[in-house]
Amino acid sequence: MSLATVHSRALDGLAAAPVTVEVHLANGLPSFTVVGLADTEVKEARERVRAALANSGLGFPGNKRITVNLAPADLPKEGGRFDLPMALGLLAANGQIDPARLAGLECAGELSLAGELRPVRGALAMALALRQAGAGRELLLPEASAAEAALVDGLVVRRANHLLDVVAALQPEGEALPRAAALPREAQAGLPDLADIKGQAAPKRALEIAAAGGHSLLMSGPPGTGKSMLAQRLAGLLPPLDDSEALESAAVLSLTGQFDIARWGLRSFRAPHHSASSVALVGGGSPPRPGEISLAQHGVLFLDELTEFNRQALEALREPLETGRILISRAARQAEFPARFQLIAAMNPCPCGHLGNPLRACRCSPDQIARYQARLSGPFLDRLDLLIEVPVIPPRELQDLAPGEPSAVVARRVAAARERAMARQGVANALLLAQDLAEHAVLEPAAKALLERSAEKLGWSARSFHRVLRVARTVADLAGAELIGTAHVAEAIQLRRALPGALAA
Repeated sequence: MSLATVHSRALDGLAAAPVTVEVHLANGLPSFTVVGLADTEVKEARERVRAALANSGLGFPGNKRITVNLAPADLPKEGGRFDLPMALGLLAANGQIDPARLAGLECAGELSLAGELRPVRGALAMALALRQAGAGRELLLPEASAAEAALVDGLVVRRANHLLDVVAALQPEGEALPRAAALPREAQAGLPDLADIKGQAAPKRALEIAAAGGHSLLMSGPPGTGKSMLAQRLAGLLPPLDDSEALESAAVLSLTGQFDIARWGLRSFRAPHHSASSVALVGGGSPPRPGEISLAQHGVLFLDELTEFNRQALEALREPLETGRILISRAARQAEFPARFQLIAAMNPCPCGHLGNPLRACRCSPDQIARYQARLSGPFLDRLDLLIEVPVIPPRELQDLAPGEPSAVVARRVAAARERAMARQGVANALLLAQDLAEHAVLEPAAKALLERSAEKLGWSARSFHRVLRVARTVADLAGAELIGTAHVAEAIQLRRALPGALAA
């Protein structure tokens, strides 16, 4: 009778909870039992482990009663990440590797039937949790996953391609597995350039302000006016991620297996289809998985054809837009994911799309326009910072227009404005708390009077008032002004205009 213990981790939301894999061999009828709230994928590890050991030339205790316990028993376990810990526990309990070498190791990995190690989701979450725990253990992962985990400083991450490599390293005189090295950060190259868009000076200005302050933006206009092209160029205007932000963004993508090591340090650009459900947008499922708003952490979430999205899905965005996080509650468990994204949306002004188009007449009635725009609720629109129109440029005029400013030039202005905001208050203007506006968004007397008159005339809520003030603060930062002047407030008011037709912002 023998017992071996291997350390691993299970994904629990964005966290990676510690799991102790206990393997017990006993006399009795041959069996292989996995306990500890394991789902189907984990229980199927029995066959993968059996075949991997046999095909690797390692002994499998087929004449023993094998019990594998995944503790704690009340934590759900899913995925193939426990294949490698189970295999090592079996080998240690059977005397084929040194159990003492497992004490200072945490591992995860899926096994092929030939014993090769396949990558697992959540390598970054495991590395972050291990560093935070301060257990002093090394982390062993398949090579592709180890490259992700190596992005976390202060850890020793070992990589392996085959089960036999791990077994050789765990022998009493075995050599340590090679350490994984973090790849250098790539330059933010190859992004669409703003110079590709001719004309549209006002929407480009709105895009620059949105980038400088981190503001949300809704663009309304007929088809083919360049709304999607503008949105796709926002990422190229944003400042580069710092190390902490890059790690947060990569950790969420790693949970779903969508993290590309070549895009380390680059901002995410997520553009879900308008048929996406509320669960796809905000997250959910069992166990809970992050949605698009979390996968766009510190990046851009682009919702094209906004009015075609499910009403319930859009309403689910209201709280994350305010708080920057999403708490998914289920009967048994809760999971919290970050959701600090920049929302860019585009829509047509009416069902036919040609309201305000000088080239084609709109054939929609006022009632049809009102019903179409009413798909966006007032509370949802109240949480958007900039609402602008993207006009039609006649083809003859478009051909004669010169290319606009390249993204690199605009990005320098955006970076300078962001630096002013960070030096003054430590956060982007869009994240300024209402109680901090009086200190950091100081208005000139004439500008204050203009803003108050406009709020009363247009019937703004307190939230809308504060959002216009934050936008005015960004306009002032782009101009290099300490105080917010009348021109800055006037531009901010113009950038929060009513949608054309029946619905007012």
